[in-house]
Amino acid sequence: MAVRQKPEGTSSFEPADERATTLQSRFRHEVLAVVFQVRGSGLHVLLWQRAREPFSGCWSLPGGPVGDEELLGSSLGRHLATKVDLTDVGNLEQLETRSDIGRDPRERTIATAYVALVSSNVNPSVPDDTAWWPVDELPDTAFDHASIVNSGRTRLRAKLTYTNVAYALAPETFTIAELKAIYVACLGHAISTTNFQRVLLRRKVIEATSEVAAPSPSGGRPASLYRFARRSLVVTDPFAVFRPPL
Repeated sequence: MAVRQKPEGTSSFEPADERATTLQSRFRHEVLAVVFQVRGSGLHVLLWQRAREPFSGCWSLPGGPVGDEELLGSSLGRHLATKVDLTDVGNLEQLETRSDIGRDPRERTIATAYVALVSSNVNPSVPDDTAWWPVDELPDTAFDHASIVNSGRTRLRAKLTYTNVAYALAPETFTIAELKAIYVACLGHAISTTNFQRVLLRRKVIEATSEVAAPSPSGGRPASLYRFARRSLVVTDPFAVFRPPL
């Protein structure tokens, strides 16, 4: 009786034909970026328009496949730099992984999504097929990307209440009114200016500078300028929440 030889490099506990099947069934893995920026008075997300099927003409989150030798974060940075020419990211953190079997009609694809925040005073150059869309007025989107955008907004709203993450959305210095507008755009509801300023100062999230804003055309006393005490992510109060007015 002939003895079947174990091919070099295979496990002694795994038949060669089963190992080949395992190699062929590895899933495609991609990274996606939910890039948020407050533009005007609203929260916007960066999307690019697909030129081919599936979902030709629909809009999707920037990203792409992970290279064989790449870490997830490095892969995302590469895609953002090469596809949408975006390098001015103030904060980047992993959001979630989507593994629904039918999320991509072409093949089984696992997606790891990140939230990226861009300062309101940055105006990155983006290609013609890429645009900033209000999160409340998304166009027809590809795959499950609209759902991922909503997950990213939910995460951002939560982190605004107990961290200093707004530093990544705000310029280096700002007035209280300017910072409040950023929070309102992200939270989606009005907040009290007095309470807002008192809470952030008490938590030592922001601090006053010795500078004032340029005078407004209408005159009046120039507003004081503030800055974030730290421009890196820290938890400021794990139990705090900005609540909508009753």
